[in-house]
Amino acid sequence: MLRWTVHLEGGPRRVNHAAVAVGHRVYSFGGYCSGEDYETLRQIDVHIFNAVSLRWTKLPPVRPAVRGQAPVVPYMRYGHSTVLIDDTVFLWGGRNDTEGACNVLYAFDVNTHKWSTPRVSGTVPGARDGHSACVLGKIMYIFGGYEQLADCFSNDIHKLDTSTMTWTLICTKGNPARWRDFHSATMLGNHMYVFGGRADRFGPFHSNNEIYCNRIRVFDTRAEAWLDCPHTPVLPEGRRSHSAFGYNGELYIFGGYNARLNRHFHDLWKFNPGSFTWKKIEPKGKGPCPRRRQCCCIVGDKIVLFGGTSPSPEEGLGDEFDLIDHSDLHILDFSPSLKTLCKLAVIQYNLDQSCLPHDIRWELNAMTTNSNISRPIVSSHG
Repeated sequence: MLRWTVHLEGGPRRVNHAAVAVGHRVYSFGGYCSGEDYETLRQIDVHIFNAVSLRWTKLPPVRPAVRGQAPVVPYMRYGHSTVLIDDTVFLWGGRNDTEGACNVLYAFDVNTHKWSTPRVSGTVPGARDGHSACVLGKIMYIFGGYEQLADCFSNDIHKLDTSTMTWTLICTKGNPARWRDFHSATMLGNHMYVFGGRADRFGPFHSNNEIYCNRIRVFDTRAEAWLDCPHTPVLPEGRRSHSAFGYNGELYIFGGYNARLNRHFHDLWKFNPGSFTWKKIEPKGKGPCPRRRQCCCIVGDKIVLFGGTSPSPEEGLGDEFDLIDHSDLHILDFSPSLKTLCKLAVIQYNLDQSCLPHDIRWELNAMTTNSNISRPIVSSHG
């Protein structure tokens, strides 16, 4: 019984950020918020969400170990990727409007909260944003994105073996997926499932003839080959800047944007890789409004979704340049307990809480008290 259980405002107001779940905590890195000033060497910010207390905290800026020497911290960026391998978050790619795109690999230790730049070898991918990153064992796979130097979409797959810190450009077999950015790639077993993204009708270069493919492409990491996939009778609309995650061997997508349709989405779809079929899912409860460029992380049987940007309700047009950035957070529970359902009933019907145990009242308070980490910003552009 899939259900939206928590909706809180006032978290970090971030768009095009990247996040990973570490136990019951979600670490969110960077992103942008329209209206904020971005200094050239501003450090990336790190926000942490505690899925037990439902509270956000922000890590303090990193101080230099040697006076007058800049600390090893990635600059503030958007369109980057993060993955978790053991106790290390690897951050790669992304860009900002001053520094441009980046291809330096950064490592963040979740125990010490210290940054480093591991020494790497091999064929390092070109600087880009809007790529995807997913993990199989100790290996991180990077696919697609928009390459800054070549000024075009990519459909290359690079892998980083974090046990040797060696980059490899994979010479893939089969019919490759189309050049694209702001797609999703999700690892299920040994297969990487690519969905959506923005591509160009005529090839890798951006000619303002955007297309949004809605067919799944599958990459077999063992054979290093793109597989031929059957057609499916029911499909979600093509989109970019959506969220995707795997749960119990199935792929889920939420939200996103299609410029050709001038439409933001807030639908939830499930893809079964065994039958190669899609199904639209309608969870109980009130979910997020239509949006793109949000983050989704799995914490146990729950999905933590936060941030992103949506059409401004003031204009109602929802075009590319009339957007409002979000500081909200939503939790989607795949198997809400009886306790959770009871708490939701107490909240919904405003029932008397005075006879309840202290810990239950504390949990009810956490579920209904907004954060105060973001300053209010009315609207955005971009």
